[in-house]
Amino acid sequence: MNSTAATFATTHWSVVLAAGQSADAQASEALEELCRTYWYPLYAFVRRQGRSPEDAQDLTQGFFAHLLRKDFLSGVGPEKGRFRSFLLACLKHFLADEWEKARTAKRGGNSPETPLNLEGAEERYQLEACVEADAQNLYERRWALDLLDHVLNRLRHEALASGREAVFNELQGCLLGEHRTETYAQLGARLSLSETAVKVTVHRLRQRYRELLREQIAHTVTRPEEIDDEMRYLFEVVSR
Repeated sequence: MNSTAATFATTHWSVVLAAGQSADAQASEALEELCRTYWYPLYAFVRRQGRSPEDAQDLTQGFFAHLLRKDFLSGVGPEKGRFRSFLLACLKHFLADEWEKARTAKRGGNSPETPLNLEGAEERYQLEACVEADAQNLYERRWALDLLDHVLNRLRHEALASGREAVFNELQGCLLGEHRTETYAQLGARLSLSETAVKVTVHRLRQRYRELLREQIAHTVTRPEEIDDEMRYLFEVVSR
């Protein structure tokens, strides 16, 4: 087994899918970690379907309580595909069949503990309320942007840990392909680096960003060969 395959075998979604009927603790923890990372696109989907902020919060919390219950993993198998699609399909089913039950349980104090902190969700939603009219397209766009933000934050934390946060802050625009009027030489002058050193640093940041992006996407697909397709799709969604 090559190193890529060995790493992929321990990713979050593959662990969940491999659990099958066993629903072991590792699979439950992997699913919870995915929930912590990707709850907001679902909140945005629920709001775009016309639910109130209060109902959207209740439904998002109730949905993840549903996902994280002990018997849920017994029904998850390798045929479920990519986590992005699986999650939205589960939410649609939940909204159709179980949302009133979830609201009643929550208001009665019987809702299971969930790992979500929904503070600020409505403020985020209002900032992008006019970006996309279709609920499913909004979900996919938020999924893509949240995944990219998560990767960028990981890269920022690495820079902070290595004492290079100032360099990262100056050069992250180059990393993301933003149009800049400053040249590498001008950036280098501000950072006390040569133009060549700036070019090398930008190249390394882009390389590391791509590595982290592939790793993050691997957590949400079932096979290593799906990573490149998912990367292309996510960038297509962002560029719409």
